[in-house]
Amino acid sequence: MPMSDVKACDKESYDHLFTIISSERFLKMQGLGNEVPFFICPFKPEDTNQMVRYEKQLVNSLFNKNIKVKVINLYDLSIKLLEERGIFKQILEMEQQVSKEQLKELFQGVLDPEAHLTPAIADELDYADYDVLFLSGVGEVFPYIRSHNILNNLQSTAKYK
Repeated sequence: MPMSDVKACDKESYDHLFTIISSERFLKMQGLGNEVPFFICPFKPEDTNQMVRYEKQLVNSLFNKNIKVKVINLYDLSIKLLEERGIFKQILEMEQQVSKEQLKELFQGVLDPEAHLTPAIADELDYADYDVLFLSGVGEVFPYIRSHNILNNLQSTAKYK
C-alpha cells in the first residue's frame, strides 16, 4: 500500500483492530495453516505520537479483557543490546566521523536479526506471560534493521512460545 494511501488510525480502525485481536479465532490462531500470524499496521511518521497513544490504549483495553500483550520496542531493544555489548557510547562518539552508509553497515552487523535481535526477542518472550506480541519501533530502526528480516526469523521462534 503506498504511504499516501495510509491514514492515521481512527476510531473505526482502532475498534476493528481490537475486535480482531480479542477474537477467540485470532487468539487460538485458527485457520492459519500452522503459521504464526503477523499483522502490520502502517502509518505515516508524523502520526507516530498518535499511534503510541493508540498502542497503549489497545494494550489496556485488551488487558481489561484478560488478554495479555507483550510489547517489544525494536529501538529500545537495539539500544539495550548495544549497551550490553559495551559499544553504545563508542557508536555515539564515532557517529560524526563516519558516513551514513558506514553507520548502516555497522548497525546491520551488530544488530543482525538472526544472530542478535531474534535471540534477544526470544529471551524476552521466555520470561513473559503473554497472549499477543506487539513489535513497535520499526520505523525508528529503519533502514538499519528491516522488519521483514525480523518477521522471517520470528516465524520459527514465536511458533513455539
